[in-house]
Amino acid sequence: MPSLGLFLSQLFNGLALGALLALVASGLTIIFGTLGLVNFAHGALFAFGAYAGFVTYGLTHSFVLALAAGALVTGLLGLLMEWSLIRRYYARPPEDQILVTFGIGIVIVESLRMAFGGLTQNVPQPAWGRGILNLHYFFYPVYRLEVLGIAALALFGLYLLIYWTRLGLIVRAGIEDPLMVRMLGIRVPRVMTLVFGIGAVAAGFAGVVYAPIVSAAPDMGSSVQVQSFVVVVIGGLGSFPGAVVGGIIAGEILSLTSMFDPAYSDVALYALMALMLFVLPRGLLGTEGRG
Repeated sequence: MPSLGLFLSQLFNGLALGALLALVASGLTIIFGTLGLVNFAHGALFAFGAYAGFVTYGLTHSFVLALAAGALVTGLLGLLMEWSLIRRYYARPPEDQILVTFGIGIVIVESLRMAFGGLTQNVPQPAWGRGILNLHYFFYPVYRLEVLGIAALALFGLYLLIYWTRLGLIVRAGIEDPLMVRMLGIRVPRVMTLVFGIGAVAAGFAGVVYAPIVSAAPDMGSSVQVQSFVVVVIGGLGSFPGAVVGGIIAGEILSLTSMFDPAYSDVALYALMALMLFVLPRGLLGTEGRG
């Protein structure tokens, strides 16, 4: 049996990983809930944000600027993707949307590989995140605790943006009745582009936060993307609160299962997803309709 210290350490690891998965999954669920688009380039945007943060940190030695640059540059890339190509696929079958976003993801990943090589790039932890804390029963890295706080603040900001701003109201109204929104003088395509950019910002920001833990690599987003899709299924398609709850559940399953056998951590997560689809096909907080 694992010791109490190991159990508590893995419990905290699960919270930190779950918060990051919730942040990535929130971008997926925002895009799906408002645009009806399954974005298979989301993992590539996660990696793109990590590299943008890596470059910025190397130039400025400021992790705060790296976070801002990773989120901003990835958001701009998301805006360009939606404006130039993806908006043409909203009315197309879902398989067309999957193929085009999957193809865009491959282009982004291979562009990163061409620019930075296939080897991982070390992203140093910020000075204020270095060190170990003595939590009585176990020692724990300071940065992992800060990851939990950073991700929680980012999720809270996204929640306020989507549910308590004029943009959020326009987005939800545009989904329910686009014609009425246009008659009110609101340009729905522009709003939809902005929504896709917000989802990309979430992925890029999470990539920068995660990079000091695992290092930056071109395909670092592949496993995170798959796990985030599982999070969305568990929490409920199109549900922002569901993404948060599902992320915490997934993070804890991956972390606690790895105490016994890391090879079975993903298996346990997929088993939960299969059970969820059987018992609650809409997920924990999914709703009638798009969710």
